Amino acid sequence: MNLDWKKIGIILANLATAFLHLSLYPQMGGDPIVLNGAGYLGLLAAYFAPMDMFQKNHKMVWWGMFGYCALTIVLWIVMGDKNFVAGTSSATGYYAKAAEILLMAFLWADKSKS
Repeated sequence: MNLDWKKIGIILANLATAFLHLSLYPQMGGDPIVLNGAGYLGLLAAYFAPMDMFQKNHKMVWWGMFGYCALTIVLWIVMGDKNFVAGTSSATGYYAKAAEILLMAFLWADKSKS
């Protein structure tokens, strides 16, 4: 696998997004928002794992990660705490959305033509 700038961007943006969601564990426990971070890590593993199942279905994994980002953003718009207060979980939501938008941009840049 060739690690170009797009793939490095996907890795970094995905890890940032996962970290931001998982960092809410002390405040929120096993809330679905926190578990969302584990989902990002699983999708990252599927995207880069050298397993035949994932490589043969790479386009489906791509759509899964892209859709997961889009769904997370939409759900935050509908249900999230949008009162930005630095140092709180509401601020973490804004940081996570920025990382997710970056992740979607890197994914789009890495989208296969076939």
